[in-house]
Amino acid sequence: MKCLSLVGLVVADRYRLMEVIGKGGHGLVYRGVERSSDREVAVKVLMSDLPQYPELEARLEREHEALVALEGTAALRVFGLHRQHGSAYLVTELLRGQDFDHYLSDIESQGERMNLRSLVEFIDPIVTTLEAAHDRGILHRDLKPGNIFILGRGTAGGVRLLDFGLSRLESSRPLTQDGIIIGSPSYIAPEVWEGNPRGLDHRADVYSLGAILYRAMAGEVPFPVTGLAEKARAAKTAPRPSLRQKRPELPEGIDAWVGQALAVDRERRFHRARAMWSALREIVRA
Repeated sequence: MKCLSLVGLVVADRYRLMEVIGKGGHGLVYRGVERSSDREVAVKVLMSDLPQYPELEARLEREHEALVALEGTAALRVFGLHRQHGSAYLVTELLRGQDFDHYLSDIESQGERMNLRSLVEFIDPIVTTLEAAHDRGILHRDLKPGNIFILGRGTAGGVRLLDFGLSRLESSRPLTQDGIIIGSPSYIAPEVWEGNPRGLDHRADVYSLGAILYRAMAGEVPFPVTGLAEKARAAKTAPRPSLRQKRPELPEGIDAWVGQALAVDRERRFHRARAMWSALREIVRA
């Protein structure tokens, strides 16, 4: 896809696009400035020359709808969805800081593991946001460290939950065809690998959050294998990993928690994100 520069374009007679700050296979993210206030924003732009553009625009609309529904939580703050010049523009707050994946990678590169107190500071608002999403019939479907953003430096700045572009809303028509696997392979639930998106529920998000928490505490994903087939097989059939082998200082009950958080059978899994989180905090006394 050829992306033409839109620097200088004014969206909705309100936001001037200043520079490209991100690029993906479906479009660009610009830093924009609100003309009336000089407030900086982020503007996600979809390109109309893509064959799948109607579906992508529908997903952008879905993301906007989800973010509006989650206003007041730690979800990314959204200011509007606009269309002009053959493209769709999602305007959100501009974030400064780093995503949780880079934060964890920095710690892991030093041979260290995440401090549990910091983990609580970062994840508690995410759990609250997920609970709100699930209560509103919103399934995120792409929970991973890269979609958790740490604002500023350390815990004082807060966090945001990002990228509801793959979310499913109970109130909206399905967009994902049968047989399509969506999400990040190291973090998706065993049932996602079956390719039946209509059969999923919020417990898929619970599994993904459990995998994120495991990675944060262990320093690696639950099943560190390569190849999609190997990842799918491990998620569906491998014994659940021992977190205590990675961190012997953790209480004995931690491996039972891992077994329930990452259970293959979702009926045996924690049914709510808050229940899983509360159980973990009780075990580690954090």
